[in-house]
Amino acid sequence: MTSTFPQLLLSHAAQRPQDPAMREKEYGIWQTLSWADLATLVQHLACGLHQAGLQRGDHMVVVGANRPRLYATMLAVQSLGAVPIPLYQDAAATECVFPINNAEVRFAFAEDQEQVDKLLEIRSQCPQLAHLYYDDPRGLRNYDEPGLASLDELQAAGKAHAALHPDLFRDEVARAAEGDVAAMFFTSGTTGNPKGVVHTHFSLLNRARAGAEFDRLTHREDVLAYLPPAWIGQNIFSYAQWLACGYVVNCPESASTVTIDLKEIGPTYYFAPPRVFEGLLTSVMIRMEDAGALKRRLFHACMALAQRVGPTLMDGKPVGLLDRLGYALGDWLVYGPLRNNLGMSRVRVAYTAGEAIGPDLFTFYRSIGINLKQLYGSTETAVFVCLQPDHEARADTVGVPCAGVEIKVADNGEILVKSPGLLKEYFRNPAATAEVLTPDGWYHTSDAGFIDSHGHLKIIDRVKDVGRLKGGPSDGAMFAPKYVENKLKFFPHIKEVVAYGDGREKVCVMINIDFDAVGNWAERRNLPYAGYTDLAQKSEVYELIKECVEKVNADLAEDALLAGSQVSRFLVLHKELDADDGELTRTNKVRRGFIAEKYQPLVDGLYGGKTEQYIETVVKFEDGRTGSVSATLKIMDAKTFTPVKAAA
Repeated sequence: MTSTFPQLLLSHAAQRPQDPAMREKEYGIWQTLSWADLATLVQHLACGLHQAGLQRGDHMVVVGANRPRLYATMLAVQSLGAVPIPLYQDAAATECVFPINNAEVRFAFAEDQEQVDKLLEIRSQCPQLAHLYYDDPRGLRNYDEPGLASLDELQAAGKAHAALHPDLFRDEVARAAEGDVAAMFFTSGTTGNPKGVVHTHFSLLNRARAGAEFDRLTHREDVLAYLPPAWIGQNIFSYAQWLACGYVVNCPESASTVTIDLKEIGPTYYFAPPRVFEGLLTSVMIRMEDAGALKRRLFHACMALAQRVGPTLMDGKPVGLLDRLGYALGDWLVYGPLRNNLGMSRVRVAYTAGEAIGPDLFTFYRSIGINLKQLYGSTETAVFVCLQPDHEARADTVGVPCAGVEIKVADNGEILVKSPGLLKEYFRNPAATAEVLTPDGWYHTSDAGFIDSHGHLKIIDRVKDVGRLKGGPSDGAMFAPKYVENKLKFFPHIKEVVAYGDGREKVCVMINIDFDAVGNWAERRNLPYAGYTDLAQKSEVYELIKECVEKVNADLAEDALLAGSQVSRFLVLHKELDADDGELTRTNKVRRGFIAEKYQPLVDGLYGGKTEQYIETVVKFEDGRTGSVSATLKIMDAKTFTPVKAAA
C-alpha cells in the first residue's frame, strides 16, 4: 500500500499525524505543517483538480520555489494518476513553450505574479493551457484572465467536492501502482530541444530508499529545500526521500535568506553543488581577512592542524594523543563556532554533486568535522548511482555503486549503468530513448571514466568532449576540457571557465572571475574599480588569474595522461556568463559550442597570437530588455611546464 508517493503520504499521516512534515518561513517566522494537515490539503487540492477536469495520465506544470503548497500540488496531481512537471522558476517565458506543448499541458501551478505573467505571455503559443492556479495572490487582484484562479479557490472547491464524495480521494490513491508514471523532468537541452525524462514511482522511490539505507536516514532528519524543484537532485532529496523516510523538509523564506535560514534550521542532511560550498568558504575567508591580527593567527594555526589531522579523524583512523588534544581545543575555539556559523553544526551527512569539487575545498569541510561526501548520478538515473561510504570519501572519486547498480566501462571509456532507477523513456522521443538505453537495460551516461583499484568510480569528462590536441609539441595528447575547467574553478577567485583545444595545437581558456571574491581582494589592496567589466580587465587581476592558471599547469604536468592539456593562453571575459544569454544551462553548465560561436573573435584572438581583442556583446536584462556590453579584452600567455615523466 506504500508503493507510490500519495500512498506514502497517507501512511505517514496515519502513523504520525501530528509530527511535522514541512516548515515554511513567512515574515521571519517558521510555520509548521503536520502530516495530517498536509494529507487534508492534498485531498482538497486533488478533489478540486478532479472537479476541474484533470484526468489520469494528464500533465500539470508546476513553476515556483520550494513551498509546502507546491509540494502539496504535486502530490495532489499524483493522487489522481496525473503527472507533475516541475519547470525552472528562473527560466525565460519562451523556454517554457516547448515543454508545455510537448506534453500537451492543460493545467499549471504558478507560485506568484512573476510566474503567472510568464505563463500568460506564452498562452497564445500554448492554446491548450486552460487552467492556471497561483499560490501568492500579491499583485494579482485585478487580473481577469479565463481559467486563472487562486489555489485558495481550488482548495475551497475541492473541500466542498470532498464532502460530497468522501471516498473519491482514497479510491484514486489506491488505484495507483508503482509502475505508473510519477513525474517528468526536462533536461537542459544543451544541443536542441529539451527532453522529457519520464520516471515512475518505482524508479524514484527505489533510488530514494537506496540512498536512505546507505546513509541510515530516518524520519528524524531535517532538510533545507532551497534548490530548484525542477532539478531532480532537489526533487530526490526533498521530495522522494522525504516521503520515503518521513523526515522534515524546511522551506526558506527567499533565496536571499537561505544562509540565515540554514543557521536557524541546522539541517542534519544537506546537499549543495560545489559552487554553494565554494561560496560559503569564500564568505568565511573574506571575513577572516577583515578580522584582527590575533584572531587571524589563531584561525590559521587551528586550520593548519585541522588540515593535517581532521580528515584522518573523519575517516576513523588513529591520531596521536597530542594531535587529538590539539584538535579538541581547536574544535572548541574555531571549528565548532565555524560549523555553527555555516549552519552545519548538526549536519550528519552532506553531499555535493553536479561538478567536480576541488581537493582543497573538499578537505577544508572534512577537516572541520563536516561529513562532506560526493555522489554520482543524473536525471535519467534518478540521481543515486554511486555514493561515497563514510570513511572512504575522496575528492578525486565519486564513490562506489550503491544498492542495485551495475557499472561497466565501454571500449571508448564511456560509463554504462544498469539500475532500477533508470528512466522509463524520453517522452515522445523513441529515437533519443534508443540512443541511451540498450535492449538489455544498460544506460549510456555519456561520461568518460574508470573504476579505480579501490572500486571507486572516477569521472574524467563527457565522452563527446574528450578530444586530442593536434600539431605542436603536444600533438596527439588527450584533452579533457571539463577536467581543466574544474581545476581552475577550484580557485575562489575564478567562477567559470570555458576551455578549448580539441583539434588545435594548444589549450586556451576564457575565464569569469568571482566578482565578490576578487572585489574584496581588490578593495584590500586599495584597487579602485567601476563594476565587473572594469575589474575584470585590471592588470593586477590578470596577474592574480595568471598565478592560478600556472598552478594548474604545474599540477597537470605531473599527470602523464593530461600533461598536454596545460593552458597556454587565457583571457578574462568582460561579462559574467548567464543562462538568460544562452551561455549556461539552467543547471549552470557551460554551453561550450554556443560560447565559441558567440565569442568567435575572442577564440580567434586567443589562437591568433593577439594581445588584445575588442568585443561587443548583446545582453538580456531581467525585465526582458536587451542592451550591450563592450570592452577591449587583454589576452595573456601562461607558463607551461615540461611533463614530469617526460623529464625523468
